[in-house]
Amino acid sequence: MGVIGKPHGVRGLLHVHSFTADPADLASYAPLLDDAGNAWSLTWRSEGVAELRDGMGRPLADRKAAEKLINTRLHVERARLPQPGSEEFYLADLVGLEACDEAGQPIGQVATVHDYGAGSSLEILRTGKVPLLVPFTKAAVPEIDVAAGRLTVVPPAEFEMREVAA
Repeated sequence: MGVIGKPHGVRGLLHVHSFTADPADLASYAPLLDDAGNAWSLTWRSEGVAELRDGMGRPLADRKAAEKLINTRLHVERARLPQPGSEEFYLADLVGLEACDEAGQPIGQVATVHDYGAGSSLEILRTGKVPLLVPFTKAAVPEIDVAAGRLTVVPPAEFEMREVAA
């Protein structure tokens, strides 16, 4: 749902990067959880800058406390998210899907969805081969069937499907 960035000022405020459709909506999902299961709430103080409070409602004491949270990912339990519409899915739904080629032959399994800001990509783990990283575009991933647990991958022509060197 979001990730905590660098501190803002000396009073414990932080830059927070929201991945919700409307960035301001991130605050409405409280409590947000970090990877360790700690609960957080946030209040936006300006665009992209928030005050975080722990599960007991205590704000961060100062900049040093804020620095400890840099790169902390914030999420919610899946059950709290709205159901996606037909032909829609969450990127997290792709992790674990079987990746097949155009002929329906298994290639591997989606291990991670990466998003570095210029578009998403899928990392596909393959037995005996190096992982395959493909752009998450309609051309490279033309079919997705979350219910069936699979997707079709058409790697760009310049991608090598090589095996792991011994």
